[in-house]
Amino acid sequence: MVPLKEILIVIQRALAEWWRVRWNDLHFAEAQTALLLLGVLLAITLVLLLARNLRPRRAGRGQVTLPAILPVMQRSVLSATRHAAFLVFLAGIPFFAVALGDPRTSFTREDVSYPGRRIALLIDGSGSMVLPFDTSELQTQDGRAFYTAVAAAEHFVKLRMDGPYRDLIGLIEYGTEAYVLTPFTTDYENILLSLKLVGNPRAWARFDDIGTTIIRALDQSNELFKAFDFLKASGNLVVILSDANDGEAIFRGRTLDELTAEARESEIPVYMVRVGFDKKLGDGQWDLFWKRAVERTGGRFYAASDEAALLNAVSEIDRLSAGQIDVRRYSSERPRFSGYALVAVGLWLAAAGLKLGFRSFQTFP
Repeated sequence: MVPLKEILIVIQRALAEWWRVRWNDLHFAEAQTALLLLGVLLAITLVLLLARNLRPRRAGRGQVTLPAILPVMQRSVLSATRHAAFLVFLAGIPFFAVALGDPRTSFTREDVSYPGRRIALLIDGSGSMVLPFDTSELQTQDGRAFYTAVAAAEHFVKLRMDGPYRDLIGLIEYGTEAYVLTPFTTDYENILLSLKLVGNPRAWARFDDIGTTIIRALDQSNELFKAFDFLKASGNLVVILSDANDGEAIFRGRTLDELTAEARESEIPVYMVRVGFDKKLGDGQWDLFWKRAVERTGGRFYAASDEAALLNAVSEIDRLSAGQIDVRRYSSERPRFSGYALVAVGLWLAAAGLKLGFRSFQTFP
């Protein structure tokens, strides 16, 4: 069954798009069909009314006897409200007619807002990730920290899919160097496929960057935001899954402090999940180093010492990553009938509710 919240989100999006589209931007692909159908319905209605008036009436059939109304009795000014339900029903017909004509827009550019984030997801594929990390719920291919990190990333993406979000997610794998595997995309399934390919044992065996250079990965994520012109936009986020076994603080003449200061200025919080089995906060050599670094960006550092702590960290990042992103969208030709159809159905349901739920719309004046 489809959750009610998802249905409400779909309705909200359709109505928001309908409200933004101007009438002058529409052209109708099935205008002739809509006019023909409405003409047929109107003709059938007129024929039924004519047949009803021409049919001879028998005494006592189809007639109602009312007592005499005294002249002193005033006609209620509210009596006309009994027609309100029918008027609401009639108001839905023009919207239905427009929807039936299949309205479309040609080339358009629009600025839209979605719940979600632009997320750079960084996976540590270095040689130190070969250390064991026992799991049960995540069902990793092998009990290694790397496979656990990949499974945790998949879990995070699925949490985003289950929410009301339309994130833009980019995937980066790093060791000594950093590689953009999937640029920013709204296609969650594409990200999950990339994670499955990354987590394949053969693929990891061919990843020969055995060192760990986290600052290089941060710089690459920064370049990814720049490439899509997202650096000054709102709703950006970096998530790192790593054993944090690295203390390098300078890359290409830029210090880690400069990178974190730039991230904070651009409002890009960095969340790091340190994957180290049976290692509490501070047990890792560089835990406090990276904790201070990511907290300077407005993010958080999580010491995942077991599967429960890892899942809690991922769930908390998902909860903290509500946000909203603004997107400029271009489209060639798009159908726009859904908003008109929803308005028509809404008016008809309102008319039915008035007719069936209130006696004042069911009686004579």
